[in-house]
Amino acid sequence: MQSRDRIAKAQRIVVKIGSALLTNDGQGLDVSRIGDWVAQIAALRAAGKQVVLVSSGSIAAGMKRLGFATRPTQVNELQAAAAVGQMELVGVYESHFEQHGLCTAQILLTHDDLSNRRRYLNARSSLRTLLELGAVPIVNENDTVVTDEIRFGDNDTLGALVANLVEADALIILTDQQGLFDKNPREHKDATLISYASASDERLEGMASGGAGVLGSGGMLTKVRAARLAARSGAETIIVSGRIEQVITRVGAGELLGTWLQPEHGRMAARKQWLAGHLKSRGTLILDDGAVKALRQEGTSLLAVGVKDAEGSFSRGDMVVCVDQQGALVARGLTNYSIAETLKLLGKPSSQRGEILGYEGEPELIHRDDLVII
Repeated sequence: MQSRDRIAKAQRIVVKIGSALLTNDGQGLDVSRIGDWVAQIAALRAAGKQVVLVSSGSIAAGMKRLGFATRPTQVNELQAAAAVGQMELVGVYESHFEQHGLCTAQILLTHDDLSNRRRYLNARSSLRTLLELGAVPIVNENDTVVTDEIRFGDNDTLGALVANLVEADALIILTDQQGLFDKNPREHKDATLISYASASDERLEGMASGGAGVLGSGGMLTKVRAARLAARSGAETIIVSGRIEQVITRVGAGELLGTWLQPEHGRMAARKQWLAGHLKSRGTLILDDGAVKALRQEGTSLLAVGVKDAEGSFSRGDMVVCVDQQGALVARGLTNYSIAETLKLLGKPSSQRGEILGYEGEPELIHRDDLVII
């Protein structure tokens, strides 16, 4: 049995709670149980940890209030249920967190928000700022405006993408099962709980049998895939029953509950791999010798003072490649400035950026966390 010290040491945690748990399988919001989870999150906050809550439940809550007996299939009805239910859901969370002296922030996202690089950076900046200010961000899919083309499809995926977004140390997925079993426990009495495995283990998808409940849009398979997504930025994932007493605080303390799916690489290694291989370049920055040396030998951020020229058509948050003056590839990264802004900043010290641009942007052209050396 492996120790879960890494979970206990996690400083930034994403907690995802599904609809079946939040609504007690369709009976309306389970206010008492929500209060218990909030108290546990408050305990993590009191221990100095940052927590982002990814919460389903708006559609399920809206269904109850609008009198739907089954989950609608029409997008407009889902949107209506979400609009009604989100009001109740946020109000319940806010009232409970307020009892613990914590303020909350509502964040509604669509897949398009995270696939668009500019909005990705803006969302990341907002979430990080909220965490630094001590707030508890409550994230949900923006079901009121989402369409089939841009919806996440399940909040397990959303939880994993938020873990990537904030570079969380751990993702805790609360479900109505004890964790991941080697076969469907509803059909096989001899099913065995998988205590830990690599998130990239190809056998896991075959074990994750069984569909979603009447209210949910995911199942165990989406949780396994979410763990794989979370692992790309180095996050540990725990899949565990939300009905276990004090489950969040116990998992947060490293207790052996549920299924622990581990990333193969540390956070920075996983993130660097993601930056290197998953984004299309929109432009090129030509670096002077000093900048090349600083990036390769010192691991610094890229400053405009070390950039000789810029080419392409890129905006804030786009991937660009960095080359030396002979054209050899040096690095890839996400730029903080557009091509037009970059051309104005070329060779200039960071202290002059406000005067040049008319506003105070980031001091780095590319922050080292958003930069991978090739």
